Amino acid sequence: MAKITFRFEDKTLKEKVVENVEAGLSILEVTEDHDVHLNHNCGGVCACSTCHIYIDKGEESIEEISDKEEDFVDRAIDPRIESRLGCQCIILDENAEIEVTIPDQSQIIGHEH
Repeated sequence: MAKITFRFEDKTLKEKVVENVEAGLSILEVTEDHDVHLNHNCGGVCACSTCHIYIDKGEESIEEISDKEEDFVDRAIDPRIESRLGCQCIILDENAEIEVTIPDQSQIIGHEH
């Protein structure tokens, strides 16, 4: 089972490690299932940029970025080379070790977990 470490730009939030994650889930689904704060507006269908995250480690273990996702990442606040949308990061490797940084959510108006 995969392991995901969530870190936050908002330093008032503590790092959270989620273990035993099944392949086939998106990182957004993992946040929903494990009480990790990540805004999202479109219901996980790649129609906005509110679930913007940074993949710090383990990118090879998730589905590749699509052209559509790239277009929405460009609209996110402070996009970087490691930027992805949590709803589109499907875990492919059941033995993955993924590290994610969640940007400061205070500037994003959207559904909160």
